[in-house]
Amino acid sequence: MIKKCTIFYVSDGTAITAETVGHSLISQFQGISFNEIRIPFVDTKEKALAAAEKIKNAKHKCQPLVINTVVDLELRKIIHSGGGLKLDPFNRLLRKIEKNLGIKRSPGVGLTHGITNSKAYGRRIDATNYALTHDDGVSVDYDDAEIILLGVSRSGKTPTCLYLALQYGVKAANYPLTVEDLDKMQIPAQILKNRQKIYGLTIDPFRLSQIRAERRPNSDYAKMRQCQREVSDAEALFLRNGIQYLSTTHTSIEEISGKVLLALNLTNKLH
Repeated sequence: MIKKCTIFYVSDGTAITAETVGHSLISQFQGISFNEIRIPFVDTKEKALAAAEKIKNAKHKCQPLVINTVVDLELRKIIHSGGGLKLDPFNRLLRKIEKNLGIKRSPGVGLTHGITNSKAYGRRIDATNYALTHDDGVSVDYDDAEIILLGVSRSGKTPTCLYLALQYGVKAANYPLTVEDLDKMQIPAQILKNRQKIYGLTIDPFRLSQIRAERRPNSDYAKMRQCQREVSDAEALFLRNGIQYLSTTHTSIEEISGKVLLALNLTNKLH
């Protein structure tokens, strides 16, 4: 029987930071079924008490895990009164940083994801707009692109472009390799002229068939044979043109994005 455990991400902000940390931690434990619960915007005593009650009522054999990034110490105590296992990486790390720097921190709600750098925020918004207007071959004017993702339909191009834009402010465009492109075994010339920006995405044909079937059930588009042919031709096209590529089948958007940035020598964007 698969062991089950609940993990709570509690924050006085969006809880995105707590969730990101939690995902990194629980990914190290295979064979456990984690029930993940995000509790954001816990900024009052009433909300803290409600969070503690949810933690107390988590009905699994193992003690629930709690990643708590709430700033207010009193609210933190209330939340932990729910009896969960305290996973508090930030508080310990902050104490060490205070000791090293010789100054006390200035706690504030939402600082991690706030607009502390308006220029960087503006870049992310511009990059997101760029990704949307250069999605799925809508526009093939890629001279301003920093990354151009190629791949068959439903191989993960759009979510990767949006993540690159929102997280790193990277202008990423994507072009779906059509049946016509694959029949000719040619990448359009206006795209290939930016070869140094191109990266390919592929996917297991069986998984691709499943994804397409959710979008268009019982269509030729989703048939296994069609998916096998497209994936095989696309990979052959990448190899013919010396284009690096990776499979998205078992790879998260975060990992895909990091690998693409590394492969195209854009590691400065990771900072």
